[in-house]
Amino acid sequence: MKTSAKGLLTQMTQFWNLLDDLAESDPECYKNFIQHELKERKELCAGPEPQLCLQTRILEPKEKILFINLCQWKRIPAPQSATHPVPLTVGRPEDISETSDDYTVINVAYNPEVLQAAEKDQEKKDQLIRMAIGCIEEKLQLTLSHSYHITTFKIKGSIQRMRQNLMGIQADFTDLRQKMRKEHLLDQICSTVSNSGDCLQLSLPKDQVLSKTGCLIEEISSTETQVEMKIPAYELKIVNDQNEKPLKIELKVELPGINSASLCDLSVSKDDLLIEASEKYRLHVNLPESVNTEMTTAKFIKEKSLLIIAMPLA
Repeated sequence: MKTSAKGLLTQMTQFWNLLDDLAESDPECYKNFIQHELKERKELCAGPEPQLCLQTRILEPKEKILFINLCQWKRIPAPQSATHPVPLTVGRPEDISETSDDYTVINVAYNPEVLQAAEKDQEKKDQLIRMAIGCIEEKLQLTLSHSYHITTFKIKGSIQRMRQNLMGIQADFTDLRQKMRKEHLLDQICSTVSNSGDCLQLSLPKDQVLSKTGCLIEEISSTETQVEMKIPAYELKIVNDQNEKPLKIELKVELPGINSASLCDLSVSKDDLLIEASEKYRLHVNLPESVNTEMTTAKFIKEKSLLIIAMPLA
């Protein structure tokens, strides 16, 4: 049931009046309440953290190695009980091209309590992994191998790239924090729970046994549409100084049909780079050396639809 703007304003006024009364009648309780809210807000604003990484394969539509980063994230709600669905969120797949081989990375996040409960229970952990695989197949229309192994590293790629992928941002965390703050306040006022647009819910069966009948995956309505984006042609090289000492990494990317730098989104971390251009091109590259992101520069040659990025080595 939706609340009108006038009704919501009334509820907010009552809420602030209650806080004022609490501050006057019981300052210690008021202080504890504010500290608790600040702590929860800080946890809510924190990004996802890597838990483990598993390797399997995409079988269809095109066979390829797949790495799935399982992450814990406070923003994903915990299941209400052992018989309720287990919420999770799935990030957009990232196709990585390296000199040795090509592979895809997909990030999946659960509530921390869910992963911690499965940490010492191999059967629960296996079920969460298989649920994630089934969820990826359902959401992204892929056919995956259900044989997997857990890698020795916790995450494939960088933590920054994983967070950007799951949180749906490029660089500005401020707007996200402000949005979270508003959502959290409305939760306190209205006593409701907000569902993330990309959140999926999987039912954990009783007695930890997967049912052969009935749907385990329930997808909550999402406004995001998956757009097929091409990997553009590019050239990456390490530029040396006059003493043959590595100086910088230079990347040239051809973007036919793109006639303005404003259509290009560029994100650079110390060890990888992501370019997205007008929902037409998408390129993610792992860098061979760590770079200085603050000194990185980019220029766009309009006549050639060519983007040139210079990244001094760290």
